[in-house]
Amino acid sequence: MVSSLPNLLTLFRIVAIPLLVATFYLDSPTMRWIALGLFSLAGISDFLDGWLARRWQQVSSLGRFLDPIADKLLVASVLMMLVAFHRIDAWGVLPALVILCREILVSGLREFLAEAKVGLPVTNLAKWKTAVQMVALPVLLVGSAAPSWLPAEHIGMALLWIAAFLTAVTGWDYLRAGLHHMDQTPKHDKNTVGATEI
Repeated sequence: MVSSLPNLLTLFRIVAIPLLVATFYLDSPTMRWIALGLFSLAGISDFLDGWLARRWQQVSSLGRFLDPIADKLLVASVLMMLVAFHRIDAWGVLPALVILCREILVSGLREFLAEAKVGLPVTNLAKWKTAVQMVALPVLLVGSAAPSWLPAEHIGMALLWIAAFLTAVTGWDYLRAGLHHMDQTPKHDKNTVGATEI
């Protein structure tokens, strides 16, 4: 199933990461627009891979594993590079930190609940968070290379703060749902050491 189009689209998001990182080191107005194009294509691939997998009935374990990882790697890489190259100010680090911490939290919850055979469905608010985030980051990537009449850096930062707020709200919702299931999870035998006990 690696060669199926949905999985290839997912892999494209991972392959795009070093290319995006390279645009920071080869910084120029052209490179910033290339970064915007790469990130936009990655965002489109995020929608298409799931849609095609369902439409063509090509949903696979590999796809379910790789898709959220590819998304988180892409977002985390771009946020870290924006901070490292001072494309966002000191206050802008805060929403970036909120987004990264939430992604780690949700990943841990999903891993724990998967062992308990409990799914953690994506909420509509989380989809809005992702949409705002996927607009904020390419705007910040192009930054000062945008036309003079477009305050891209200010727009990008405003959207990043909105995404961080939605991130915090959805993270809290997921945490509450996770804690509810944790309370209902049977305890392991005292002689058994599982991954969740380490």
